[in-house]
Amino acid sequence: MAESRRRVRSSTVVLGGMGVLAAALTSCGSDPDRRCVDRDSYDYLNGYKLVADKNCASSSGSRVDADWYYDADVRAGYADDGTFSRSEAVDRGGFGCSGSGSGGG
Repeated sequence: MAESRRRVRSSTVVLGGMGVLAAALTSCGSDPDRRCVDRDSYDYLNGYKLVADKNCASSSGSRVDADWYYDADVRAGYADDGTFSRSEAVDRGGFGCSGSGSGGG
């Protein structure tokens, strides 16, 4: 009986450890946070105005110059301090990611 209790406890530890590992790996995913913005709407104080994702999904029929803006600070319908380069956003990294990024130009 004591042996089966130990086995249950060790399997619980293994499952818990796998959960921690999964969380660490997903926090360093290759898809950075992205927002659809109007490139022509830049405001010095606020940044780029957020628009519907459908504007970035297709280039035809859109009345705005929309593009994906990655790793931005979002507040009050605007996004700022991000990048239009997906590869640069992925390179910036995060918790548990290898590499520290370039920190800018």
